[in-house]
Amino acid sequence: MKKLNLVFLLLMFFAIGSQAQSYTKSNLGIKTQINSTDVEIQFYGPSTVRVLKSPMGKTFEKKSLSVVKTPQAVKFTVKKQGDIVSLKSNKLKVDVDLKSGKISYYTLSGEQLLSEKEGATFTDFNDAGSKTYTINQLFTLDKNEDIYGLGQQQRGKLSLRNTKLNMVQGNTDDYVPFLVSTKGYGLFWDNYSPSVFEDTPESTSFKSEVGDCIDYYIMFGGNIDGSIACMRDLTGQAPMFPLWTFGYWQSKERYKSQNELVGVVNKYRELGVPLDGIIQDWQYWGNNYLWNAMEFLNTEFPNPKKMVEDIHNQNAHLIISIWSSFGPQTKQFREMEPKGMLLNFGTWPQSGLESWPPNREYPSGVQPYDPYNPEARDIYWKHLQKGLFSLGIDGWWMDSTEPDHLDFKPSDFDLKTYLGSFRKVRNAFPLMAVGGVAEHQRSASSDKRIFILTRSAFAGQQRCGANTWSGDVNSSWQSLRNQIPAGLNFTMSAIPYWNTDIGGFFAGAYNRGWSEGAKNPSFQELYVRWLQFGAFTPMMRSHGTDIPREIYNFGKKGETIFDAIAKTINLRYSLLPYIYSTSWSVTNNQYTIMRALVMDFNDKKVKDMNNEYMFGKSILVAPVVNAQYTPETIVKSDAETGWDKKDATGEKKGAAVNFTQPKSMKVYLPEGTAWYDFWTNEKINGGKEIVKATTIDEIPLYIKSGSIIPFGPQVQYATEKKWDDLEIRVYGGANGEFTLYEDENDNYNYEKGAYSTITFTWNDAKKALTISNRKGSFPGMLAERKFKIRLVASGKNTSNEYDKVIVYKGKKIVTVLP
Repeated sequence: MKKLNLVFLLLMFFAIGSQAQSYTKSNLGIKTQINSTDVEIQFYGPSTVRVLKSPMGKTFEKKSLSVVKTPQAVKFTVKKQGDIVSLKSNKLKVDVDLKSGKISYYTLSGEQLLSEKEGATFTDFNDAGSKTYTINQLFTLDKNEDIYGLGQQQRGKLSLRNTKLNMVQGNTDDYVPFLVSTKGYGLFWDNYSPSVFEDTPESTSFKSEVGDCIDYYIMFGGNIDGSIACMRDLTGQAPMFPLWTFGYWQSKERYKSQNELVGVVNKYRELGVPLDGIIQDWQYWGNNYLWNAMEFLNTEFPNPKKMVEDIHNQNAHLIISIWSSFGPQTKQFREMEPKGMLLNFGTWPQSGLESWPPNREYPSGVQPYDPYNPEARDIYWKHLQKGLFSLGIDGWWMDSTEPDHLDFKPSDFDLKTYLGSFRKVRNAFPLMAVGGVAEHQRSASSDKRIFILTRSAFAGQQRCGANTWSGDVNSSWQSLRNQIPAGLNFTMSAIPYWNTDIGGFFAGAYNRGWSEGAKNPSFQELYVRWLQFGAFTPMMRSHGTDIPREIYNFGKKGETIFDAIAKTINLRYSLLPYIYSTSWSVTNNQYTIMRALVMDFNDKKVKDMNNEYMFGKSILVAPVVNAQYTPETIVKSDAETGWDKKDATGEKKGAAVNFTQPKSMKVYLPEGTAWYDFWTNEKINGGKEIVKATTIDEIPLYIKSGSIIPFGPQVQYATEKKWDDLEIRVYGGANGEFTLYEDENDNYNYEKGAYSTITFTWNDAKKALTISNRKGSFPGMLAERKFKIRLVASGKNTSNEYDKVIVYKGKKIVTVLP
């Protein structure tokens, strides 16, 4: 009997061992069970692998909110050697340890990209009555690699190494669970619940509060751009914005009447200062009980259709504030509330009265809606289309898309949404809210490109025609410094369009001691430097509370600050052909406009550089982020305290400041190329720090050797003049190429091929510029034009003379420059 028991135990042992060592090949990869965990490896493409893990035998259906790609047929091999099963495509090798469960990723040459530290962790979790898990996965990173992304954080730092992030969407923090590495891979953690990312010397981990499974993607792009391209292939491509969105935008909190709003546009036209858009902020609907009614119920806006027409007649555009919540007296609230489409937690505003602090005896009753519910999104668009879109308004300022979650209680996460508890889907709120508007507008019309300005984002939102701004940030130098790495990490999260409130949102401290804060030199200096930074972001938009930001508030023509503002706006417009062509590269080639230096230069000194970046492939931007003329006032406020004008503190009125004095700052020029000072044409070899002279109207800008940059005409709005007389600057010292893109500037005909490209190629050895045959066509395309060619060399061509003027009729031209 004992012998039989022994044989039985041996058989059981081998059976268990055999089960642990087994796997099943599928069309996409393999399936296996390891240490009581179901594991599935799927090739979504030759460069992208999906990993799914769940407790053994637990069935579930996971439909991603971010991923839109379906797996493509990929040729791959599977080989087993000992405990290791290796899957290999023509781009990537994946090893699965059938004993420990650890998964490792390699290039085809055998270089390890990333490895799990250990198997998955599933901890039982009761999610508002649903049995699920808290999930955790640890990875091992190379100690010398740097990682970036995970959305926007106000940390003032670029690299994510040795960082812990509590990833829950907020006003000024937008979390996108996608990171990229200097080793050439990207990692997307596909989970929507509150999560913690932590990188320590021992491990790097993602831990999410709830999840039926662990679901992540590894993609190997070879470099940061390639990994971003893989992520967009997975979650959606970024469409083209209209040309007018790249001009200058004026806003404030808020224009209180129809006459005031139209008057701002009229004043810019009178002054001859370029302007393409104006924004109407909140309360055009009236009181807070009518919050976000999406109708002009405020009597100060008596004829909104005429208002829109007046703005359009001045060749400007209007976008308008809409929110993710509704007041109890709105039609939307009354339609959604009986259907359970509202989320009853504290949000902005907290009082039905306009007062600070909020009068809690008169609660606003405002509640966010459930954007996870398709019917709720239909209702949202129905009212938006009828109340605003029908008026011809050009785009949407979707505020509080995180949304505001005030007086937070843990039980708020138990609230039911269409897709389960709010906890389960919390971080995807902006994707669903913004995506709902984008999808409905695109279905309604293809004549006008979708343009959405929004305060929050999630993975995949680049496909929605949205530009995310950094929230209600403070008006301080430290806040300005924070915006650069915040924006760079955001754009490295595969969402290319980002901007900030130029001047910072909460600026009340600068009113102390001044009848007008715009006359306070401390604010003037900060504002001008922020504006110069904003000129080199994907959207140049001035906005804030307490201090009006229209140019005429800062003085008049001929005065130093006014002229510095006008010069910066005009510089932005001269670069529109460069910017618009770069935006086409975003759509067509998965490019990124606002670029961390580490994306373009193999230079260890730029891996964690927080104060410089590339704008497109040619322009290095080094914003002035420290006060040079005034004391650097410490200003602290947030979305709660910033509205409290009584507590505003700041510098008292003092002596006049001489903004005409020259100053200087240090700039690092990356190695591997030569650089041209944009203002003087001085040529400097990279790989060193220099001291650059600055003035209040100029920041350090450097052009990479081998660049070709088109400059547009002086205009009052983006489409005022055709690009029939462009200046083409060639920065010698290296070979270069640039493709000029043109289309109808608005509508989706470009998707049908209605656009043209002209490629300029520079051969530095021969000093020859080749202008290619024009490719493509579109209605209204120029048949003939002039290109004024200027070869930039150190100390050469600072006058208005050109080296060549070429009449171009769409056929190839080769010209040698002196």
